[in-house]
Amino acid sequence: MNQSARLAIFLSGNGSNAEQIFSHFKNHPTITVALVLSNNPEAFGLQRAKNFGLKTQVFDRNQFHESEVLNWLKDEQVTHVVLAGFLWMIPQNLIQAYPKHIINIHPALLPKFGGKGMYGSKVHAAVKAAGEKETGITLHEVNEKYDEGKIIFQAKCEVLPEDTPESIAKKVQALEHAHYPVEIERWIDL
Repeated sequence: MNQSARLAIFLSGNGSNAEQIFSHFKNHPTITVALVLSNNPEAFGLQRAKNFGLKTQVFDRNQFHESEVLNWLKDEQVTHVVLAGFLWMIPQNLIQAYPKHIINIHPALLPKFGGKGMYGSKVHAAVKAAGEKETGITLHEVNEKYDEGKIIFQAKCEVLPEDTPESIAKKVQALEHAHYPVEIERWIDL
């Protein structure tokens, strides 16, 4: 990569993955977190961003689907968009403005256990109910359909018979924290 990358991080909740990203890129020579955005004004991830001195912005559905959020990204010269626990479908205007430059993490091995409504504990409960022997994380490019973009990276962990959705969640979160920031960096450098 010859020039700097500027990231926008979208989140809806706690922001533990986002915090790993903030930490990873805090003193990075060529990749900067330029803006953290949320559809949820109560998202703890916004406080995590403020703790890192990052600029934050909250938006509603109209701002997201019209041009306001896109204009904020342009104002901050954002080059790449990272979803970190963000629950809304990305509108067409953002996909068109950032083709192959929007990445998401999903807490399962896609194409299994993806799609609308499949997030967080719902995914882990479905993995357990299906009797899966392994699960993990999938990083994928974002397109106009939930969890159907090109797969960039997967990491796996074992699901033991005694595992609960909660223990599966802990294993998957450990994979997320270990891999997401590093794989974002690799993705940008492609």
